[in-house]
Amino acid sequence: MDGCDGILNHPEEFIAQGKELNSRIAAYGCRMFIQLSMNVGRNGGLKTPSPLPTLGDPNVITKALTIEEIHTKVSEMGKAAKLCKDAGFAGVDIHAMHWGHLLDSFALAFMNHREDEYGGSLENRIRVAKEIVEAIRHECGPDFPVTMRLALKSYMKGFNQASFDGSEEVGRTPEEAIEIGKLLESYGYDGLSVDAGTLDAFYYAMPPSYIPQGFMLDMASKLKKAVNIPVLCGGRMADPKMNEEAIVDGKIDAVVIGRQAIADPDYGNKVTAGKPEEIRTCIGCNQGCIWGYFCTGRVGCAVNPEVGYENRKKITKADAVKNIVIVGGGAAGMEAARVLKLRGHNVTLNEKSGILGGNLIPAGAHDFKKEIGALTKYYRNQMKSLNVVIRMNTEVNADILKASHADAVILATGSVPVMPRSIEGIEKAVSGVDALLGKKPVGKKVVIVGGGLVGCEIAYGYAKEGRQVTIVEALDQILNLNNIPGMNKAMLLDAFEFYGAQIYTGTKLKSVLDDGAVVELPDGTEKKLDADTVILSIGYRPVPSMKESISGSGIPVYEIGDGHKVGNVMSCIAEAYDTAMDL
Repeated sequence: MDGCDGILNHPEEFIAQGKELNSRIAAYGCRMFIQLSMNVGRNGGLKTPSPLPTLGDPNVITKALTIEEIHTKVSEMGKAAKLCKDAGFAGVDIHAMHWGHLLDSFALAFMNHREDEYGGSLENRIRVAKEIVEAIRHECGPDFPVTMRLALKSYMKGFNQASFDGSEEVGRTPEEAIEIGKLLESYGYDGLSVDAGTLDAFYYAMPPSYIPQGFMLDMASKLKKAVNIPVLCGGRMADPKMNEEAIVDGKIDAVVIGRQAIADPDYGNKVTAGKPEEIRTCIGCNQGCIWGYFCTGRVGCAVNPEVGYENRKKITKADAVKNIVIVGGGAAGMEAARVLKLRGHNVTLNEKSGILGGNLIPAGAHDFKKEIGALTKYYRNQMKSLNVVIRMNTEVNADILKASHADAVILATGSVPVMPRSIEGIEKAVSGVDALLGKKPVGKKVVIVGGGLVGCEIAYGYAKEGRQVTIVEALDQILNLNNIPGMNKAMLLDAFEFYGAQIYTGTKLKSVLDDGAVVELPDGTEKKLDADTVILSIGYRPVPSMKESISGSGIPVYEIGDGHKVGNVMSCIAEAYDTAMDL
């Protein structure tokens, strides 16, 4: 949809639905701003301030907007804002001078090459933003609030190129953002909602877990000192303690939360109630939310399987109480236990080790995967608060389960790393799990065999620490899976270039030595790669199943998570949820 066409072409429907929505949320003491956009720009055949390379395809050049078209768009923004006011919205947020969208393209000297009143000086480049707020004031009066979504830094080193550490900036700097903020305030904007990045540097616009929580705070606090209107900060702002401190210390006025509200819609209530341990943490994976939307048009969530299916997957009490035994205390086992208890069933969870978490524990060992650790703690707290019967250090077998007289058994036994015995010297290698858990020392020079997401995240962690990293992948490229979010993949690839990691693709591991590994290159020749440690991360295999051994006992058996089919956090939790809802 280009700009405000959807609102302007269907005003009656929009106002009617808006009034209903705002009336319903008013019952909860809530008011809503709605975002208005001129268009995203640089894709889909849309026009831009100047002829520019299309996002993702630099061979296709956009066409420039005429002055008449700019005036039309500004007028439409004013009329659309009036419809929003009539529909009961409390204000409008102009979307956006960020991400390289149309207003951002006007404001960025790198993208705006105009020689008329909309190009050249900074004031000219943000003239459209000035005219928009004036048009809204004309239509809506002086008391209807208008805010701007503003990127404080572009993190671009060129078209379709991110600047990994932000040092090669061709877009907006924080210093220029402050000048823009002061001008926007003088034009009459009532607040600034800030973030970073462009679609060219999308991993800063939609930051994965590799980017630290609160990475925007320092930039936002400098802007706040320069303006007198509220500054709201978004971008990895899920940590309630960090958020509270930032507001109390006067760094920002409010927090903008998106993905965390998807992971746990009750985030605000839990913070207000002083129960942060009950928050289901967003893990910054991008898989269900933004990537799910890009790939399927539907928003989901790796840790909240109800998202997108709220009307069909709402947890309700079961018709009859059942006694259910779960084997395995990883993500799938604990999610199944959580949902079953909420439905009123009696649940006993058996875990063979002395700690709950399964493969969440090594997955959360990276310093950039703290949210996985927080998710593990959430599940442990849920097991305690819901009074799930937990039997730790308990390894059950088929005979024990058949004798349990349970109404159902759920096997969530998980998976273990693949360590092929056919490879000479394999006993000298370290599994990725053992490396992450610190069971075996890892040296300064590391060869990581396996260029999937797990292997590359291990490589990223060691590269960040200053180790010399080499990745060996049998396929023709690393991260060769469709379900890896594009922004996550792009950041890892840029990180490997930045840290100087060596990457061998189309290359097979032949043997592991005391001082490295021998690999077969694509041309069939062999090469020795020197290393202190060789880490294998070539996948996982399910733990041997007991399902067939229990069959015939009369007890229904369900197999979920990696023990059923190796997947990821999203697939394991979703399968556990669905199974528990069916019982």
